[in-house]
Formats: sequence, C-alpha cells, structure tokens
Amino acid sequence: MDNSKKNSPFTRRKFLTTTTAAAFAAPLILKSSVVGGKSTSAPSDRINLGIIGCGGMGRANLKACSTHPDIVVTAACDVWKERLDPVVEQFKNTCKGYTDYRELLQQKDLNAVIIATPAHWHAIQAIEAAESGLDIYLQKPMTMHLGESLAVRNAVRKHDVICQIGTQIHASEHYRRMVELVRSGNLGDIGTVRTFNVMNEAPDGIGLGNNTDVIPEGMDWDMWVGPARMQPFNPNLVKDAFYHGFWMDFSGGWTPGMAPHITDLPVWALELGYPTDISASGGRYIIKDDGDAYDNHEVIWRYPDLTMTWMSSLTNSYGFDFLRGQESRRRLGIYFHGVNGTLLTDYSTHKVLPEDDRMKDKETPPVSIAPSPGHEIEWIECIKSRKQPSCNPGYHVLVDVPITLSVLSMKLGRSLRFDPDTEQIISDDEAAKLAIPEYREPWKFPAEYLFASRS
Repeated sequence: MDNSKKNSPFTRRKFLTTTTAAAFAAPLILKSSVVGGKSTSAPSDRINLGIIGCGGMGRANLKACSTHPDIVVTAACDVWKERLDPVVEQFKNTCKGYTDYRELLQQKDLNAVIIATPAHWHAIQAIEAAESGLDIYLQKPMTMHLGESLAVRNAVRKHDVICQIGTQIHASEHYRRMVELVRSGNLGDIGTVRTFNVMNEAPDGIGLGNNTDVIPEGMDWDMWVGPARMQPFNPNLVKDAFYHGFWMDFSGGWTPGMAPHITDLPVWALELGYPTDISASGGRYIIKDDGDAYDNHEVIWRYPDLTMTWMSSLTNSYGFDFLRGQESRRRLGIYFHGVNGTLLTDYSTHKVLPEDDRMKDKETPPVSIAPSPGHEIEWIECIKSRKQPSCNPGYHVLVDVPITLSVLSMKLGRSLRFDPDTEQIISDDEAAKLAIPEYREPWKFPAEYLFASRS
C-alpha cells in the first residue's frame, strides 16, 4: 500500500467534485443539500454511517447506532479482513468495505463515521474525518497527547461537525444522580476527590515470547501500526482494547484507557476546568511480559479549589470500600470528600458517610438531569439537530488533557505546570515539546490545528 498519499490536500469534498467513480448501489436517502461543505439536511433525512475499526468496541457502537431508524450503514473499514468481512456481510445490502480509511472518507454521500481504532490512530483519523465534513463518534481515549487533544477539539470546531467521545458511562442514570447529589451542596465544600482503577495481572501480564514476524493472512500490519513506532507483530496486542493497554505506543497505558470513564464524573459534577499542576509517579515494577506499559501509576491533579488523585494498579486489586469480597478482580471507585461527608461511588452504586451529624435532615436532591437515550443515540439525534452532544471534544478536553499530562509527568519523572488560559505547559521546554507527538513517517501530526481559536 502506498502511504505517500497521507495528509494529502485531496479531500473528500475535492474527491466528490473531481471524480466520476460510480456510486455504490444502495437504497439510500441522502442529505437534502450541502452549502459550503456543511449539511443543511432536514431532520427526517437518513444518516449514511461508516465505521473505521471493526473490533469489539466498534461493533458494539455500530450495533447501538444501527438500532436508530434513520441510520443506514454504508461503509466499513479495517486493516484486517477477518474483522472487516463480517461487518460488510451483516449490512451487505448497503455497506461497502475498505482496508484504507482514507478511501472510506472519500465515499460519496457518507454523513458520519464511528472511529474505533486503537488510540494511536484517533487524532489523525478524527481530524481527517472532520476535514471531510463527517460527523464523528470517537472512541475513548480521545487522544494520547496534549497536542492531539487540542488539535481534535479545534478541528471539530473549525469544520463544524458533530462529535461525541465514547465514554458511554456518561449516559448512565447513575452518573446523573451522582452529579445532582454533588451539586446539591449536601456534602458541603469538597476539598479532595480520589479516583482509582485496580486489578491484578501480575506477574505474567499478557505473556512473554509472542512477538513474531508472521503476520496473519489478510492483515496490513504496517497500516495497523500507522503513525506509531514500528514493532513486531504480537497476536495478543491485536485481540481487543484490553490488550492495547499493555503497550505504551498504542494506548498510553491503562490510565488513558480507564480514567476517562472514572474522572469524567468529578469533572462533570464539579464543573472542573483544567488543573494547574500535575504530578505523577509510576513505572513497570513487577509485570514482565511482551508489553512495556507501566503497571502502577499515581497522580495528583491540583485545581484552584481542590485536589484530585488517581491510582492505577495492575499488580493489586484491593478496592478500599469497594472490595466486596476477597476475589481478585478489577475494581474502581470515586470518593468526594466534603466538609459534611464523603460520597463514595462507582458505575452503579453509592454510599454517603456523614461527618458526625452534619448531614442530618439533608434530603435527596430532586431529579433535574434528563435521561439519555443512550450515548450513541444521543450522538445521532445531535447530528439531526446540529447541536453538540454532552461528551463533545469541547467538554472532553477537560477530561483528556489532565490524563495525557499525567502520563507525560510520569515519563519525565517530574511535576508539570499548566496554564489553563493558554492551554500550554509552562516553564518546561522539554515537556512542551514532548506534548506534541512525532509520528512515524510518512504520517504527519496536523500542527495547523494546534493553536486554533478556542471560541
């Protein structure tokens, strides 16, 4: 495959006006009109949907979207035919298959795309989809680097596309009730929030000695690696997103994989902006396997009026108040420590521990946040209304940026200072440079989106 066409100005819109390629035959109801590359479709129009990355999470997102009566699945892309072919077969009356996402982005009359590739691909593919005028459902983590996070946010704004980041727990009824509880003031002023995700994969992790030069038939390994550092093929790496977390180049480790779900609640409930100071430590202490990601990570984020912490462990699954038994398994939780009491919660349960009688006569706050139709369905409805969904990149940078900076702080072995107004690391030239990734040739970081307007 010729990767030299990467980052070409040959965009989807130019393709549509300069190419006479035959349209794929399908019973589609198309956008009513396009003005200046921007949809002006009526709410009743069908949405022609594509997917890039046909692994487990992508198929789950596609399944949820395809339940909407206005969705027609018209395109699917994966570099591994073993995963691509079943999706094309499932939607064989309307769906065309691709092994190069750039060709999918050029498909005539495509309206929206799910991007569910490994995290190292997210920034490039999301930005190119935005340039193509496509609305985007982008799986988490949104990005792996500060520069990527800002560039995705800016590209979505510049091209006026609708984008939802795939933190599905944000759509849950439980999170809505926890936001209402925190905002009710029942807990009093909150000075500290603690978050964690732990499990025990020690000492073997995903196993040793599985790197190989034998690539599965029907897989383009060079394209799978894409902008990341080239490495030997490993069958465990490509199983699913769980395994990506053991390799730094393809995930940034387990913190970017899980913290977006967990820290989303305090960011939402407390309406946090950016942290001003980020301090992290950790490393690969115990696990010995084919991967290279840290197995322990401890983070402190300092905000103007509180501190939030994060703990990630792959070597011990102790879950504090969330233990609920002696078995070794994944556990997660969030603590809001207020002057009147502590709220401890996870994805589905919660408990309030009062400070003496300070919460006496405190009433459960009324329901005030409307239910979600589902994270993916919310995105589809927002495509029709042209209003950004709840987890659009303008919101999600407040989740994503602290996470990317926490990984960078750990790598450098020192604290970072961040200016929320300029969105830049300050007083550390090395960190500021490393916050903008260098991609493997011929892929290029789209630096033109780095300093776009925040308005």
